[in-house]
Formats: sequence, C-alpha cells, structure tokens
Amino acid sequence: MEPFGLQWIQKWWREPLESADSSLAEATVDRADVPQSTLIIKNVRLAHTDNAMAEQLWTVECRGKKVKQVSLSDGSNDVPLPEFDAKGSLLLPSLCHSHIHLDKCFILDRCKFLSLPRDFTEAMKVTARAKQDFRYDPDDLLRRGRRLVRESIECGVTSMRAHVEVDSIVGLSSLAAAVRLRNEFKTACNVQIAVFAQEPLFDFVADTTPGSNYRFLKQALEDPEVEAIGSAPYVEANIDQAKKNITLILELAAQMGLHADFHLDYNVDPNTEPLIWEVIREAKRIGGWLPIDNESYRGITIGHATRLQLFTPDQWQELQQAIGKLPITLVGLPNSDLYMQGRRDMDKPLGPPRSTLRVPYIARKYDLQIAMSVNNIENAFTPQGSVDPLALCTLGVALFQSATPGDIRTLIRSVTLTSKRALGIAPSDLPQGLFPQKGDPADFVIIHETQTLYQAVLNPSHDRTTIRGGAVVARRLTKRWITCSQSLVAVLPWYRRVKLSYMLFPPLFLYKFLISGGVPVFMHFETSLEIVFKAIDSTALPQPYESDAS
Repeated sequence: MEPFGLQWIQKWWREPLESADSSLAEATVDRADVPQSTLIIKNVRLAHTDNAMAEQLWTVECRGKKVKQVSLSDGSNDVPLPEFDAKGSLLLPSLCHSHIHLDKCFILDRCKFLSLPRDFTEAMKVTARAKQDFRYDPDDLLRRGRRLVRESIECGVTSMRAHVEVDSIVGLSSLAAAVRLRNEFKTACNVQIAVFAQEPLFDFVADTTPGSNYRFLKQALEDPEVEAIGSAPYVEANIDQAKKNITLILELAAQMGLHADFHLDYNVDPNTEPLIWEVIREAKRIGGWLPIDNESYRGITIGHATRLQLFTPDQWQELQQAIGKLPITLVGLPNSDLYMQGRRDMDKPLGPPRSTLRVPYIARKYDLQIAMSVNNIENAFTPQGSVDPLALCTLGVALFQSATPGDIRTLIRSVTLTSKRALGIAPSDLPQGLFPQKGDPADFVIIHETQTLYQAVLNPSHDRTTIRGGAVVARRLTKRWITCSQSLVAVLPWYRRVKLSYMLFPPLFLYKFLISGGVPVFMHFETSLEIVFKAIDSTALPQPYESDAS
C-alpha cells in the first residue's frame, strides 16, 4: 500500500510539466483568435506549383475580408496584433462541405447498427424510424447539428451545403433547426440550407400528381433562408415518377431562383437507366441556369452518381458534350458510396467494386467539374468517417491510385474550390487558385506542422487554424503527453534533486512528526526522502495515453 501523501506528491510533480506543455501549445497561435478587420499572416507556406516558390515563406495581408497583398516574409518572428505567425505551416483555401446532412448526423445509436442495414432499403427504414423523433425533440436536432458545424469549422470548413429533410415524418422541424444554426455560426461559416426530399414525392405507385411530401417541400420554400432544393428521384416507385420528380424539382428551383441538388443514380446496376440524361434534358428545356454575370448564377449539383462508374469512354464523352455550358457539378461521396454500394458482388473474386466517382480521372480526362464531400456522419448510410474533408483526400490517394502532383492538386481542389463552385458561390467570391492572390476572399485553413501540399493530402495534421473573412474563427490544437521508460529521478541533474529534497522535506518532516506520536522525527528522515523519490519515480510507470483536442 502506498504511503499517505504519495498521490499529492505525484500531482504536485506533474502539474508544472502539463502546464508547460499547455503553454507551448497555446504559443502556436498566441492572441490570434481575436477577430480583426485586418490580419497579416506571416511565415506561411503556399501551394505554388513552382517548387522554389512553394519552399519560400510568405506574408499574406488581409483587409476588408479580401487578400490585399502577398509578399515574401522577412523572417521576423515578432508578431504583434493583428499579425499571425504561421511558423512555416501550409496555408490553403478554406475547406467546404458541398454535400452534408445536418439533421440526421450522429444518430447511429438509434439505428440498430448491429443488425442493420443489410442494404440501402433497410438503411432507409431504420433512418425513417429514427426521424420520427426529430419534430418532438428540437433540442436534440440543435445539439447534433451544432456539433457537426462546430467540428467542421475546427477542421477548416467555412462553407457548407447543409441538407435538411422536409416531409410528412419530420415536418419543418429540421429546417427550423438549420435556420437557427445558420444564424448562430454566420460569422465563422456560411451554412447554405438545402431543403431535401429524401422520401418519395408521390404517395402511391399509380399516382400522377405529387402528394404530401411535395406540399411540405413547397411550404419550406417560403423561408427566405433556403438557397437550394433537392430530392432523391431513385426512391420513387417507378422510373416515370422518378423522372417527374426531377422535373418538379427543377421547376421549383427555377420559379424560386434556387440551386438544384439531386441525389442521383445511386446504384451500380448496368440494367438501370441513368437519370442524369433526364436532368440535362429538363435543365435545358426549363432554362435559366447559365451565368448572367460574374456576380451570381444558379447551379445544379448531382451527388453520388455511382451508376456513372459503369460508363464507357464513349459515354463519358457524350456526357461531357451534353452538359456543355450547363453549370453542373458532380459530387462524389466516397464514405457513403463505398459502404453502401456493390454488396451483391461480395462473393465475387475481387469483391465489391470501387463504387464512387473517380475524381482525379474524371477531372483530368473529361474536364468535368467534380467535387468530393463527406455526406453523412454516424448514421445507417455512413457509420464511419469524420467531418474532415481532408480525410477524403487521403482516402482518395489509395482509392483512385492517385499521387501524381496533378492528381494531388485535383484532390485538394475537390474539397475546396470545386466544392465551393458546387454551392453556386459567385465566381467573384471564389479564389483564383490554391494559393492566395490579390482580391481573393480571405478564407483559409492553416495546417500546422505541414509544409507541403503532399503532406496535406497524404497525412494531414490534426492541428489547424481556420480563417474566414480575414479573421481567425477557430483553432484546433493537440494536447499530448507520453510516458518515459527511464526514472525521472535518474535523469534529473543533481542540483534539481537537492532542490526538490529541500522543498519537500519541511512538510514531510511535520507529517512524520504528527503521525509518529512524538517519536523523534530525525529517525524518519531517510523514510521521508524515500517517499519523495518513490513519488517521482512512479511518474515514470506506464500510464494511459492522453491526447485531448482543445
């Protein structure tokens, strides 16, 4: 049994060490979290294509939410407000969720994950059951949605298209939560709300007119905070209703001046008709999608589109020509696509196919706009994965067998610039490239302890600083400690051991006197020092590893 007071001594010994470690972490972005109208980012590396320029340290001056000037740093480490010393870390355009579900995140515990889902249909069923509680627990919707937005901003996300479902199950409860969160986080992140019909628009197989879910969708469009409308045509009972679903959504988008966003062609069945052709035909018929000027335009986004993986080169060429100048962006959703698709091929020699859009290949060979996004977090459709878009780039290197310099840049663009384009952000509000230039929006993520674009893709650092509109809005730092196999007493210099002994001897002297019942305390001097050094030594024993993100 350890002597009384041993735990107190251990605590006393560790506190200065932990405090010093915390101070070191805080110094990385010292005083830079105060929003400023002007921010000068010093000693930062930029994602230049020229290696010599990429190795240089730069200063990025931000004023009025825009980049005013980019110049070589002078090497100074003196950083008064409103300057920020990146200490040689990499700066990139801020990240973007071009497709993420705000209302059905973090509900895996309600989806009977251990037994379900065995396929997409069962995932729909268990999610529908979980959704039944949404309208009765608005605090839960806010809590889960707030967690998703907050963790996204900490990763470096400053814009997202947040899908919220509107139907006869949840009513408008998810929309109300999204509007509140949009306003709550408006300084740090642009939460673009897309009202989404996950359930069929037609109530019955024989219906030729839409039912109750369509009426809820139209009602939701009365909210001025809504910027996009979407649906999942593949959930309809037949192909005719699926095509009518597409027409209804495009017509509503045109009437209300909104972006259109489809969850489309979510299969890898060669016998299923690809509905992307119907989207293109109806978009051209309805019109109004081409950019009018450099300030704004309405776009069409197509998520999943796993059926396109079966296209031949000729079909891809045909698709490229059919899209033409239509502002259509494809969005691959690897975490969901790989988990959900191709299950019928489980017993084949190579197992399920890579059922997600090949981002670098499609962008390189067919010059189509293609992004990647997270989609779902901890639900029946996607039980795995984090909110970090950069994690998709790391996965993409292996998944797409893409690690050339060009492909690395395409992967980064897919979760930054191309994802922002998918949101329909005006061209004048988009960066010109992966490194900042004069006039660009001052929206960045600094990836600490990362110096190259390769590192940002292959093994991105956890530690990040998020900048929006020229102000630091979030930071994520790691707190670490690890046990040492050598006795701390052995590694202490002799003068530290003597100093420690003198500091601890008086209280231990009194302690021994009190418990000795009047026995001369000098008899216990050796025992007292034994307690001291045993306490110090015990800090070298194996301890549970701790790493907290602050």
